[in-house]
Amino acid sequence: MNRRQTLANLLRNCSKNLLLDKGLQAHAAVMRMGLGSDLMLNNDLIDMYGKCHRTGSASKVFERMPERNVVSWTALMCVYLQNGNAQKCLSFFGQMLSVSDAKPNEFTFSTSLKASGILGVAENGMQIHGLCVKSGFEWVIVVGNSLVDVYAKCGRIMDATQMFDKMPHRNLITWNAMIAGYTLEGNGKSALIFFRKMQEQGEVPDEYTFTSTLKACSGLGAIRQGSQVHACLITRGFPCQVQTTIAGALVDLYVKCRRLFEARKVFEQIKEKNIISWSSLILGYAQEGNVQEAKDLFRQLRGSMCHQIDGFVLSSLMGVFADFALVEQGKQIHALTTKIPSGLDISVANSILDMYLKCGCIDESERLFNEMLAKNVVSWTVMITGYGKHGLGKEAISLFNKMQQDNIEPDSVAYLAVLSACSHSGLIKEGQEFFSRLCFDNRVKPKVEHYACIVDLLGRAGRLKEAKDLVESMKLKPNVGIWQTLLSACRIHGDLEIGREVGDILIRLDEDNTVNYVMLSNMYADAGYWKECERLRELVKMKGLKKEAGRSWVEIEKEVHFFYNGDDAHPLTEKIHEALKEMEKKMKAEMGYVPGLRFALHDVEDESKEESLRVHSEKLAIGLALVRGGLNKETKEKMMIRIFKNLRVCGDCHSFIKGLSKVLNVVLLVRDANRFHKFEDGMCSCRDYW
Repeated sequence: MNRRQTLANLLRNCSKNLLLDKGLQAHAAVMRMGLGSDLMLNNDLIDMYGKCHRTGSASKVFERMPERNVVSWTALMCVYLQNGNAQKCLSFFGQMLSVSDAKPNEFTFSTSLKASGILGVAENGMQIHGLCVKSGFEWVIVVGNSLVDVYAKCGRIMDATQMFDKMPHRNLITWNAMIAGYTLEGNGKSALIFFRKMQEQGEVPDEYTFTSTLKACSGLGAIRQGSQVHACLITRGFPCQVQTTIAGALVDLYVKCRRLFEARKVFEQIKEKNIISWSSLILGYAQEGNVQEAKDLFRQLRGSMCHQIDGFVLSSLMGVFADFALVEQGKQIHALTTKIPSGLDISVANSILDMYLKCGCIDESERLFNEMLAKNVVSWTVMITGYGKHGLGKEAISLFNKMQQDNIEPDSVAYLAVLSACSHSGLIKEGQEFFSRLCFDNRVKPKVEHYACIVDLLGRAGRLKEAKDLVESMKLKPNVGIWQTLLSACRIHGDLEIGREVGDILIRLDEDNTVNYVMLSNMYADAGYWKECERLRELVKMKGLKKEAGRSWVEIEKEVHFFYNGDDAHPLTEKIHEALKEMEKKMKAEMGYVPGLRFALHDVEDESKEESLRVHSEKLAIGLALVRGGLNKETKEKMMIRIFKNLRVCGDCHSFIKGLSKVLNVVLLVRDANRFHKFEDGMCSCRDYW
């Protein structure tokens, strides 16, 4: 074997095993032996540097080559693709076609198509497809697979299917591309059909097949098929404990199908847990309301592998803590983001901002927003939404205008945020002006949700006929949400005529939605139409529909306490009831408070009605805060109690909390499903419209 071939073999070994130091020595030997212009060795050097993530060195070798062939160009394209620069890869492909005599081969085409798929630019893929057809490479299997893949990744699944059907030969990679493509599109059923067909045709699934198929099952919530895939993995002897990608997909499947026991079982068996498995399980526990377990897992995650947490996971975890208003855990992640590279991602900064706003920490969110080095339209929209939810409509409008002054153009969501802010603050004139600006903005088209904000504004002003006319005259098809907005306004203003009409429309549109029956029933109850109210409740029972249970929570000394309506599971229940009774007595004596008995069941005695109102979840949470020190008046500043609820606060609780803020001289910040309510001195920031 001559010296040239020995060096080539050495470089290929360095490339295969990522031996950069030996590769550098081999490069030095190439130069010493006067082989620096050798085409084959230079191609091997480009490949070695690329595999060892030395893009610059690979590029220098390429630039100094006196002679290049298709292998040289393809090797450098692969270097950029493997190192995350798909755009540069395509740029070199273009240069090769325009300035070089080298003709692309099947590997050149395959590499350029992969780059197009990563960038999600279907037009590039289609142009390259045309070149493949002209040069006769379309039906070479490596090119055909790449064409199927690029169309699938660019959301053109029908083109991918057409290519798949025409291919004279297929292999496992072809089938994997189709299954992954349908899964990515959200068409899990077709993905599962392809999974079955490929096995019928003798193909043996690999790790990529199983991972995509499990993701398809997760998207469908198909626990039966997912469990069958899991069983198939076990019987085939797949080492799921060490195949972290498959294990992560299994954990995600069981979490999405609300099978946390099975998810935890798979998780515990994984030898080297990756960040996907951790985050899936944490999110699963949080979504099921087991916040303590989610917090414990997060602590373990931080202790074991915080250096591997990427921006997506940080944002996802922050989203969980924001939804449950766990400000202490949110602050811990905020601190963590300052120590790891992914903490610099703008998406992470936006999720931290959102967390502070959803936890009611408006001062912290303003400080963070002002300190952000870079802001995108999402950053501004999050802040505008936060102001709106807190009833700070004028601040939201000011920020929206400042965003445009900073040359950030509002998108559909930003317009929705400012319209919603106007709605929450009753700024009718301003809301109508922004809606007009939206209608004349050529970049953005109004959606039903934008119209719903105007309906809410008109409803707030009691202009119900005008609101109904708007819904009926808009060019878009009204959805359930906009009719519910109008029905809510009818209930508040006691307009049974329009309310009954809207209620009938809602039940025709979505007869299995419990919320529609509850809203209509509550409207009749407010008006004292008990027979109508009972008829609707019986209808709900007969249909087997379930109303979402009211749940409130409060965080005290870093511990979260959850309460359901009528809950007596808390160890301090007796003291909570005593504290609430004492407050009722004080409010009756000092300000003539009368419990809103119309919000209780109508077919029981008044005394029982008062008892049933006292055990509403938000009152129980407030009661615990009072028992655990919420009445400490030694501080100069007013005590603030933060309460969170998954549903809308009821009328009686709203009146009770207003009175409580006055007699105790405390501030109560309550976040319900619609907005924040800041209760202070007997008043609420929502001005009794929510």
